Amino acid sequence: MQTSIGKSLTGKRLIGLTGNIATGKSTVQKMLAQQGAIVIDADAVARAVVQPGLPALDEIVRRFGSHVLQANGALDRRALAAIVFNDPEKLRVLEGITHPAVRTEVTNRIAELPRGVIVVLEAIKLLESGWSAHCEEIWVVMCSAEKQLQRLIHTRGMTEQEARMRIDAQPPQAEKLAAADVVIDSNETIEQMQARINTEWRRFTLQSGHA
Repeated sequence: MQTSIGKSLTGKRLIGLTGNIATGKSTVQKMLAQQGAIVIDADAVARAVVQPGLPALDEIVRRFGSHVLQANGALDRRALAAIVFNDPEKLRVLEGITHPAVRTEVTNRIAELPRGVIVVLEAIKLLESGWSAHCEEIWVVMCSAEKQLQRLIHTRGMTEQEARMRIDAQPPQAEKLAAADVVIDSNETIEQMQARINTEWRRFTLQSGHA
């Protein structure tokens, strides 16, 4: 029996794009969009499903308390992060709330797309969530730990302690690299990354009949 995810993918091709925090996935995502891919950003979906009035946010407040809310009732993501990234069990609780909601929303968004498109699903938890089983290929973005740290500090405004906490809370990059069909190294220049993506996109579209 075909699952709802399987039905949503009928007539479409799915590339899974993943990599640890601050490895350069957003840059690669934009390059793939320029090639013609339809990109679904799981992190953006995760923000959407915890908007005020939605069940996921109500459950987060029930489990973690109203102090994870801003004055306007929106989720205070930084306050919540300070809780869950210091406690693996609390992180699992949070993921148990948000992941099903994200999965449903992603499935619905893919289902609404026309047949014949190539979909890129960017998800930091692509492998852990089970989405990788539905992907034709897994593309992994990687970079040095030092570059991750500097990006989090300089582009996301984190303290060094916050940045290291986020990095340390994730599985080693090696686990994602072991599952990769394509590896994009963001230690390289933008031009080198673009050339690599151009090559891999051309190969993928040729083999999937989209050239």
